[in-house]
Amino acid sequence: MKTVNLSVFSLLLLLFTGVLTGCGVKQNEQDKSKVRRPNVIYILADDLGYADLSCYGQTKFSTPNIDKLAEKGIKFTQHYSGSTVCAPSRSALMTGQHTGHTYIRGNWEHKPEGQHPIRTEDFTIAELFKQAGYATGAFGKWGLGYPGSVGDANNQGFDTFFGYNCQRIGHNYYPYFLRSNQDSLVLEANAGQKTGLYAPNLIHDKTLEFIETHKDEPFFLYVPSIIPHAELFAPEEYLKLFRGKFNPEHAYKGVDEGKNYKNGGYGSQPESHAAFAAMVTLLDDQVGEIVSKVEELGIADHTLIIFTSDNGPHKEGGAQPDYFDSNGAYKGYKRDLYEGGIRVPFIASWKGMINEGSTSDHISAFWDMMPTFADMVAVDHPEKVDGISMLPTLINQGHQKEHEYLYWEFNAVGGRKAVRMGKWKAIQYGIRKNPDAPLRLYNLEEDAGETKDLAAQHPEVVEKIRDIMKEASTESPIFKF
Repeated sequence: MKTVNLSVFSLLLLLFTGVLTGCGVKQNEQDKSKVRRPNVIYILADDLGYADLSCYGQTKFSTPNIDKLAEKGIKFTQHYSGSTVCAPSRSALMTGQHTGHTYIRGNWEHKPEGQHPIRTEDFTIAELFKQAGYATGAFGKWGLGYPGSVGDANNQGFDTFFGYNCQRIGHNYYPYFLRSNQDSLVLEANAGQKTGLYAPNLIHDKTLEFIETHKDEPFFLYVPSIIPHAELFAPEEYLKLFRGKFNPEHAYKGVDEGKNYKNGGYGSQPESHAAFAAMVTLLDDQVGEIVSKVEELGIADHTLIIFTSDNGPHKEGGAQPDYFDSNGAYKGYKRDLYEGGIRVPFIASWKGMINEGSTSDHISAFWDMMPTFADMVAVDHPEKVDGISMLPTLINQGHQKEHEYLYWEFNAVGGRKAVRMGKWKAIQYGIRKNPDAPLRLYNLEEDAGETKDLAAQHPEVVEKIRDIMKEASTESPIFKF
């Protein structure tokens, strides 16, 4: 086990007691050993592109609540997801390991419900918080182990889980059932072809209830929303806000009956543009309600709220990311290891602790969350993590260590690898057919859109990155090229 960076925590403690002093509590009356450790709310959108937020460049619709979160905190411009699809991205987040080391490196179905589980020995950030005495809850989509498996959320450190265990069933917004811990909650309002209960709304209600229930104790709240993953469905009160505003509309013919109906198939959507904007707007409102709940309960001073996305924008179920310029200046989409597939928005807000309206170009990734949270709550974390604590950047105190490199591998679509090393980004595709496939090299400082392959001009950089790709990856027993 690694010893926590106590100097960082001590600094955090001094700053935090200073916040309390500023609120009218005399510091000499403080028992620092009893200062409450901060709550953490980590909100994870599903397939939201880098530029799908107005504070990151979206112009066709706005996200005022998330924008306000950025205004009250810090916005990162070079943050990366764990992978370019759901399950491995979440595995990297939960374990603090990149996809060369984390156990789950791709999407692998388990029938009739769920995905291949992470292992008992995989230490998660939820288990880290449990060690620190936190209440833990997850509300949304899990995708890291079928119900009752060792990878089930309740077996990986979460006291409470409510939502979709299975990411395939999570394709559908009016499902027949949701999971409440180990119980299956049948939604009668969605029986047959009924669409009476929009699942993200019920999940959101349960999320707010969790905050209410645990307001007097430290808690870790993980909110992996299914929005705006396909299918493109939104309640009518949101859809009507955008109907007719994005003409010509794009009609999508999907699955409206048969064995895949509400079992992974995307439903038809005649107004795909309006539906997408409506979904992101609903998500934005839910973020606003979470923030309001924290403020209403008087716990904003000791609550860190993070908002990000699990990978780049999707092109499924009628979605047209190019229409909304969802990836901004970046090339690629979900399943790509180009910037558009893995660079994601990342916003953090913590009243009195994070400088309001700040921006950071610190290069960071999902696997940095494990050591960041460990330093925040002063507990040990595993030796074998690939992350570096971002706490010094978050609170603008202390020395921020930098990554030598970031690494990704993805065994689907022919096999892909990528490395970010300072200004350099290298991509390797087609690894299954050719393990020595050529690398494409880009200078992101001069070419953020990855349009100019500089591999021929910088063979020494290419060689170094090839060495990194070899050393960064351990052989997976289940996900092979």
